[in-house]
Amino acid sequence: MTAVYRLLATAAAASALLAGCAHAPVGPDYLPPAPLSLAQSASAGTFRSAGGDAAGTTLPPQWWRLYDDRQLDALVAQALEHNTDLRQAVATLERDQALAAEVRGQDRPTVAASGGSGFGHVSGLSLLQRDHEPPSRGTYSGGVSLSYQLDLLGQLRRTIEAAEADTGAAQAALDLVRVNVAGGVAHAYAQACSSGDRLRAAQASVRLQEEAIRLSERLQQAGKAGDIDMARAQGQLEQLRAALPPLRAQRQGALYRLATLTGAAPRDFPAAVATCEHPPRLAGLLPVGEGTALLRRRPDIRQAERSLAAATARIGVATADLYPKVSLGLSASSAGFLARFGNRETLSYSLGPLINWVLPNTGAARARIAQAEAATRVAAARFDGTVLTALREVETALDVYARELERHAALSAARDQSAVVARQTHSLYANGKTAQLDALDAQRTLAASDAALATSAALLAEDQVAVFMALGGGWEAGELTVNAEH
Repeated sequence: MTAVYRLLATAAAASALLAGCAHAPVGPDYLPPAPLSLAQSASAGTFRSAGGDAAGTTLPPQWWRLYDDRQLDALVAQALEHNTDLRQAVATLERDQALAAEVRGQDRPTVAASGGSGFGHVSGLSLLQRDHEPPSRGTYSGGVSLSYQLDLLGQLRRTIEAAEADTGAAQAALDLVRVNVAGGVAHAYAQACSSGDRLRAAQASVRLQEEAIRLSERLQQAGKAGDIDMARAQGQLEQLRAALPPLRAQRQGALYRLATLTGAAPRDFPAAVATCEHPPRLAGLLPVGEGTALLRRRPDIRQAERSLAAATARIGVATADLYPKVSLGLSASSAGFLARFGNRETLSYSLGPLINWVLPNTGAARARIAQAEAATRVAAARFDGTVLTALREVETALDVYARELERHAALSAARDQSAVVARQTHSLYANGKTAQLDALDAQRTLAASDAALATSAALLAEDQVAVFMALGGGWEAGELTVNAEH
């Protein structure tokens, strides 16, 4: 036992001596990009396009609950549990976590053991004994070795940094998929309901035009309308009818998208949504927050930042290849005849550092460093571009939404005026003070105003979802988030 203690003490002393030679890891240390710093962020503050319909409050994690629509809530929950894109992203994250665990495992000592036994003898000639057969004996051999690579230059630390940054990028990619899935469900749901609303308005216009044709037929029979009037009325009817199939196709396509987003076959679309005629509409102001919160929330920005961190760490990994690698080894073995198993003369041991240095091709090694540095510059430019794209998407979505609100208000006012004209014209017709055709024309104008207002409501619903998706919320409270175990 005393000999074993001496071996362990010697190994510890050698390890401490070599570790004392270590210094800071090679390669640059990673610093978060300036846009993520509140003090340096040029995007801090409210958005330029956030008008009176946007609030400065923070976007809630489950933004779709702001619509207070149980059907929508159920569809999003189902999609976040069964969506196939999410399953792929989860599996990718788990793979990257396993790769990171493999890299971290290289920082631990390696233990190897071997052993065997046999029976026989060597040849007599090898013992310089002619015409003599040595006796057969049982033999054995066994040994154990312990090795540990000293990370003197920090190559392993940089490798671990890169692997953990890759895992962070995979987590951000999963969060980004969650954002897209939740937004996709809300968009498809809004489009299905909006198509139902527009289809209802279009069918009302068709019914009014059919009534106008019946009136024209009676007038023609009475000699008060000609063939041109009938042909014009029939052509208008066919134009109105032609608007119905695209709306039905749009609604059906939205239903199919809803089904596949929730992990179901297209034919298994939610039947309740097929009869929906009222698109979701937010009752209050849009909680858009401000620019700095956006940069910290959007998963694609976090993914780009983690990719930049991984690329920076790989510069150090490439730089360390210019220098030797040092491993500390301890081995002990026993070999001999079975009859002398465990005797002192059968034992052997070895302790000491092993320097492994493949003299590098300096040009090739420095070329790999240059490649890593260029990859870091690419990642930095990609990060900056992602930040600018995020800011542009939010500003654009808010501006489009604000302009559609103005248009919707004007269409609503026009519809109200058309309703006043329709009521007054109907009253005049009931009192015999105007012709039936005039009253019918007023009703058709009102129906056209309803159709235009329904189209604007559909655009508003889609614009709201576009704003929420640009803000990048919806991943924060996800059950599918996989946490790495260290």
